[in-house]
Amino acid sequence: MIDFRYHLVSIVAIFLALTVGIVLGSTALQDPIIETTQVTAETLKKENLTLRSDLVAQLAREDGNNAFVTAATAELVERDLAGERVVVVEAPGAPTALRDPMREVLELAGATYTGRVTLTDSFLEPEQAGVIDGLSIQLAPVGATFPEGATPYDKAGTVLAAALVTNMRPQAGTANTATTTVLSAFQEGGFIAVNGEPADRATLAIVVAPAAPYEAETAETMNNAIVSVSGALDKAGLGTVMTGTTTASATGGVIAALLDSGEETSQVSSVDTLDLPSGRIVVVDALKEQLGGQSGAYGIGSGATAFEPAPAVPTILPSFTPSASPSPVASATG
Repeated sequence: MIDFRYHLVSIVAIFLALTVGIVLGSTALQDPIIETTQVTAETLKKENLTLRSDLVAQLAREDGNNAFVTAATAELVERDLAGERVVVVEAPGAPTALRDPMREVLELAGATYTGRVTLTDSFLEPEQAGVIDGLSIQLAPVGATFPEGATPYDKAGTVLAAALVTNMRPQAGTANTATTTVLSAFQEGGFIAVNGEPADRATLAIVVAPAAPYEAETAETMNNAIVSVSGALDKAGLGTVMTGTTTASATGGVIAALLDSGEETSQVSSVDTLDLPSGRIVVVDALKEQLGGQSGAYGIGSGATAFEPAPAVPTILPSFTPSASPSPVASATG
């Protein structure tokens, strides 16, 4: 008869066998797993070092290119905007760190910087649209009418543009007597902030897009508001360029909205490389192109058609070769 001791020994033997099997199995598998992990880790480490090295080299090349372009900027833009006056209009959230570099390039190009108008967050708040609509109608010059279906921002853009720019050079540098209270009224309403003397009208305008896309539920309306202001500035002056970084030309950005806007797309130029020294030169080139009645989408974003405008081809006059006349001697002897 099998007693309890036998059962106990059998059970112990079974568990011992299982333990030995597990130990032997794990030992047999341990070395290949460790070896594979080590190989993978070494491969990733080498790839990481290569990528870090490539990044350092790329950053060094970019710094070198930027330094070279910065040093050559004055020569590259010399007199490109001589005699022109430029006003800057900033969308809410525009990058403030790029203000001075942009102004410096404009002045190197021979332009006069008239000042800056910064649209505030209140300008784009949905609950303020009715106020802006009423204010724009109130401030419109006597006899002026807005197109049927014009939005509050179409109207505000038209009124602001009349106070900031002109397409008649003899009027540049002077205030529009019909709109002398526009800027102060919008400023008192908390819709704009003013720096410099933008009331002394410019011939060209730059609209600076926000550093990051608007994310509110009304983001599309906010983008369209900036596009409306840009289009109004272009119609009232001699040309307008909307500029910013590649975030502005990405999905949801203001430049992307401009490129999808139809009529404004064909009139207002865009540059999405404002943060690069070369990009600021492109802004000058785009303004110069606007003076010639042309426009384009420039930069490195998905909507750009080229990095910069095509250089103007100089007009070559045909050479004149005077026709041969008879020699006096030959005539005398003929």
